[in-house]
Amino acid sequence: MDVAAVKEHCSRLPGASSKLYGPPSNILVYYAGGRKFAYFKTSEPEQWRFSVRATPERFLELTDVPGIKPARYMARFHWVTIVDVRTVPEDYLLELLEWSYARATTRTRKAARRHG
Repeated sequence: MDVAAVKEHCSRLPGASSKLYGPPSNILVYYAGGRKFAYFKTSEPEQWRFSVRATPERFLELTDVPGIKPARYMARFHWVTIVDVRTVPEDYLLELLEWSYARATTRTRKAARRHG
């Protein structure tokens, strides 16, 4: 799966939106229900590195995989960065992405129930 396909998949998820942030962050962020579920770095030298949220247990497993590392500044929240999406099997990448999306939408629904 290439960068364009991942971006397309993120955009097609129900309720998903995206926002491009310029300097200094230089990221393309995907949201669901106002919560971040994935983002791409858009500037060199890390251009098109892709980050998603993981479970605390899976975070340790994923960071042992070559090409996947803790996301800069977001690792404490269990986010991982995939250095090159083309090197990760498509089904595995989609599984990670879908989980991150589900986590964002589930937390949004829980918050809505508490406040409504």
